[in-house]
Amino acid sequence: MKLLLSSVFVVLAANVRIADAFAPNPTLLSAKTTTTTITTTTTTTTTTSGLSSLASPSKTSLFMSEDESSESSSETDYEILGLPARPGRPLKVAIAGGGVGGLTAALCMLKKGFDVTVYEKTSAFARFGGPIQFASNALSVLKEIDERLFQRVMQKFTFTGTRACGIKDGLRSDGSFRMTQDSLDYLWNPDAPADWFVKFPLKECADLFGLPYTGVIDRPDLQEILLDECKQMKQDFIQNGNPVIGYTNNGKGKGVTVNLADGTQQQADVLVGSDGIWSAVRACMYGEEIKKSSPDLLERQGCKYSGYTVFAGETILKTPDYYETGYKVYIGPQRYFVTSDVGDGRIQWYAFFALPPGSKKAPSGWGGSERTDQLEPGENLVDYIKSLHEGWSDEIMTVLDSTPPDSVEQRDLYDRYPEILRGWTDGNVCLMGDAVHAMMPNLGQGGCQAIEDAYVLTECLANTKSTEKVQDALKDYYNQRIVRVSIVQFLSRLASDLIINAFDTPWSPHDNLGKSWKSYLTFFWKPILQYVIFPFQFAYLYSYYPSGRMGDLPETLRQKWEEQHLKVSEEAFERVEKEGQKAAGPSFFQNAASTASTTALAAKKDNESED
Repeated sequence: MKLLLSSVFVVLAANVRIADAFAPNPTLLSAKTTTTTITTTTTTTTTTSGLSSLASPSKTSLFMSEDESSESSSETDYEILGLPARPGRPLKVAIAGGGVGGLTAALCMLKKGFDVTVYEKTSAFARFGGPIQFASNALSVLKEIDERLFQRVMQKFTFTGTRACGIKDGLRSDGSFRMTQDSLDYLWNPDAPADWFVKFPLKECADLFGLPYTGVIDRPDLQEILLDECKQMKQDFIQNGNPVIGYTNNGKGKGVTVNLADGTQQQADVLVGSDGIWSAVRACMYGEEIKKSSPDLLERQGCKYSGYTVFAGETILKTPDYYETGYKVYIGPQRYFVTSDVGDGRIQWYAFFALPPGSKKAPSGWGGSERTDQLEPGENLVDYIKSLHEGWSDEIMTVLDSTPPDSVEQRDLYDRYPEILRGWTDGNVCLMGDAVHAMMPNLGQGGCQAIEDAYVLTECLANTKSTEKVQDALKDYYNQRIVRVSIVQFLSRLASDLIINAFDTPWSPHDNLGKSWKSYLTFFWKPILQYVIFPFQFAYLYSYYPSGRMGDLPETLRQKWEEQHLKVSEEAFERVEKEGQKAAGPSFFQNAASTASTTALAAKKDNESED
């Protein structure tokens, strides 16, 4: 059913683009009786058909035949838009929201010569928020936007796609963090390792397009880089503590009135809604109420509850596979657990559970709530998460035991259906990023797609030479983005649904850990996922690369990073060894000698030894 819906979305979006391409052009239709001259200086006198006019600054002067003289002059009072190498005034853009997407759009537009102002609700930027994944496609866009920006991001980057990444068996992984290769002999050899289910071809797909490898960067580091780069071009480009709360369209070529929280108004040619999933600009565009939830919490401001909540934590831990793995997804019955190297010796983990919305036990990490505001504030959250993974691999328990309980965060996950029918624009206003296509985090493409939005939107507006064409440029931006974004949204949601609702512990002829119909299905999916679905999926994600191939640069960056990564990680491990790290509880391995086996695999081995 999901695949069918995705196909319908793609066909509808394609039809939108085709219809736009064949729509009548008003300029061409009127050309047979109208002679138009655009003057761009204050001193040039233009005469056409016996009429003369002194051109005003950056104004479009239209000279019409007598049979058209009755047309209203207000319909033709459009202004010429310029670029540094093109006459005219700069396009004035207001951006709601100073997150990753909004700041990227601001930088991209400032570099084009636009007059940009960002309106951000926070009174001042603070260092909060965890690592954000940038896949190869996003890195290509950053390099195309600005070479210096790309180099600064690389200095703070941690590559994950250069190493083994994939899905591990959450019950059969033996607890030693060992690296094993795929082999068919597990079908008849009971001693063959079954730790890894499938591995992702991240490096191979990046090499296919000659792109840098997927990785992560701390969100505060990225924000500081973007802020600094923008301020070098316009010191006062951002206004903090005064968010956009609404707007009024002024008509074609007349811009938009931006309503701010302090009661003031600002005028702009374009308003870009990049103010996150609970967007005020979106609410105004679609007639929604910000953050309004249904009584059962299953819908919130047009977003559907995904059915999943996620806990997240971070620890410094030198596992035996730390330098060999990028990120791992442990699968099992009705949940999955993800770990990722995020640099400096740190491992960030995510635990996904199918729980009802509102089951909050931890703050989100984005401000606005504290631990004392949640359910059972005195509960040890690490112990709670461990209890939900009873019988799972010791590898998960080791990571959890080294995590300070107070550092655990939680978010209910909401996403949106593709906005095929309503579009992303309203006159001189458009949406981008989570404001219009919030998606599940499984593919790490949320921020990547926002960066692609920023680049495509800027390119569309840069080609606009008159305020008359601004609305057409915004529609062109939507037409260029809707098909790709809809597919990525679908793939992101499908990944979550498959792992939790369709995947289970794979069947094996050597134990009883996977005997449900889902287990058999998971087992038979393995070669299809490994050799068909994942290669095509990641190849599609990386297929948008405006920078073009980068030659030897990806490998050069990898080698340079590996040396630095080893140094800073070892320093972090030594520091923790000397100073200690608050643990959630006694290590599983410390208790193993005095307690009964707690994982499914260990219990199986104990039973075999007793036999």
